[in-house]
Amino acid sequence: MTCRTCRVPVQTQFASPGLVGAIVEEGIDPAGDPRWAESGAASPADYARWAGHLCGMTCLRMALGTGAPSLFALRDGALAYGAYTEDADGVIRGLIYAPFARYVSEVHGLDAVVHRELSPAAVLGLLDEGRTVMASVHHGIRHPERPAPGRGGHLVLLTARTDDGVHFHNPSGTTAKTRAATLPVPVLECFFAGRGVSLPGA
Repeated sequence: MTCRTCRVPVQTQFASPGLVGAIVEEGIDPAGDPRWAESGAASPADYARWAGHLCGMTCLRMALGTGAPSLFALRDGALAYGAYTEDADGVIRGLIYAPFARYVSEVHGLDAVVHRELSPAAVLGLLDEGRTVMASVHHGIRHPERPAPGRGGHLVLLTARTDDGVHFHNPSGTTAKTRAATLPVPVLECFFAGRGVSLPGA
């Protein structure tokens, strides 16, 4: 692991890290999060509706580092670029990579590159180049000791390679050890959908 990893902040997509487990694994209403306003949401209802969809914005916020806009300010910017869409019945779709990369490049000045096909070896190559990788994984990655229930659907930020794997920050990690974690490559691969977006490193 490189010292660069230490410069990437660890953040969660819910404003109260101590409530993440209760929200994502026990089903409590995010609207009851007492720190919801810190996210930049307009109301508890806005927060509750969107926070579970903002793993990608949390990854971006971590990549931007100190002084990054609020989580919901990033959401608003991504929405304006079409990186999220809403169906007529209100279902939220996204993160859509291509408009997200345009948003990140044009608004935040980061060289965001979409990788529609990304092997574990290519991930390690990007990390070796000093880039971070927003990787599409199954949210079950917070329990790597269990069989992977699938691949993709959630985004984590890979920040560095280790001797046998990768270090990553998980926006929906339920404990300190699952919010900043390391996994061997074969374990990561069980959860990894083989796609993502790379960003400049810290």
